[in-house]
Amino acid sequence: MTDNKETQMAGIPPDETQAAAPAQTDPVEKKRGRRRNNAAPPNESGSEAKKSIIRLPDHLTSDEQDVLVIDSTKTVESEADRNKNTLLDLMESLRSRRILKGVIQGVETGRSGEPRAVVYRGEFKILIPASVCIERPEDFRDMKPNDVLKYQLMKRMGAEIDYVVKGIDPETGMVVASRMEAMEIRRKQFYFGKDKDGNSLMYEGRIAEARIICVIRTGAFVELFGLECFIPLKELSYKRMADAMQHYAPGQRIQVKVLKLERPDPDHIKAVLSAKQTTTNPYEQVLKKHAVGNHYVGTVVVIHMGGIWVNLDSGLDCLCNFPVHGRPPMGARVTVKLKHINEETGKLIGEIVYSSNVQ
Repeated sequence: MTDNKETQMAGIPPDETQAAAPAQTDPVEKKRGRRRNNAAPPNESGSEAKKSIIRLPDHLTSDEQDVLVIDSTKTVESEADRNKNTLLDLMESLRSRRILKGVIQGVETGRSGEPRAVVYRGEFKILIPASVCIERPEDFRDMKPNDVLKYQLMKRMGAEIDYVVKGIDPETGMVVASRMEAMEIRRKQFYFGKDKDGNSLMYEGRIAEARIICVIRTGAFVELFGLECFIPLKELSYKRMADAMQHYAPGQRIQVKVLKLERPDPDHIKAVLSAKQTTTNPYEQVLKKHAVGNHYVGTVVVIHMGGIWVNLDSGLDCLCNFPVHGRPPMGARVTVKLKHINEETGKLIGEIVYSSNVQ
């Protein structure tokens, strides 16, 4: 990297990118005891302030052309304008801790072996090491830590996250950022901040938007303004589900209700969330449209030792015993004869009298 390079890398650890180099400022050229014309004036202590120039490299710009515009000013953003604005956003985040958002679009392994999330912003590649992207598990279960961290990052592919820039190299388009720092800022703002009337922004009973970060069979991990929480299957939907991954994916946004909230300090916040309790229970109304002894059609959604759960087309779930003529597979269309309705719990008991296919 030559001495006359006008924009240098700032704050990126040497391991993160091969093209990275420590931030430097060209020494002030002195001639006959006078400052250079473009040097900054002396500061209060008498020493000359260092001035850095931010300019897009040639490979991120296009030749300036005279554009004939419709109005008095240009309204169509060119590729060069977009690249410039992107760099300005990144520089603002670096200098003022402004939070940016993006989608995890890749997972790579650094030279040290630590995995890192990859986010693209225009022509820039943002690298977020696992240590500042996800919380470190308390137990690695005798597995290599980097293998566990990589698996967790892979499960978050497609998730929308916040991040704060920690270092930029405009020449190579490489950026290093921290998600954990952005989450810390969010927590302080929303869990300890007040609205204009002096009320807490977050409280028990509050309904808010959350981002789905990771989905496993038994539920989904969501981020609620800097706090990651797990929502089990039974609190995701009123409908019976066997696998949350068949219904949810990272990157989705859902409404959640805060059932319980503990916040002694910004580093120790716990919340219990529910997605289904943001809406009214559909069983209360639909239940009145069903009667014992009648037949209803539905789809097999869960099979376990206790019986077969059928999601009726009306939206209700009905538990059925295994039929004598054969067990229907998952997804089979069946006809159910309703045997019992528990109005207090909303539980239906039925008998499968017909199936499109059996095993």
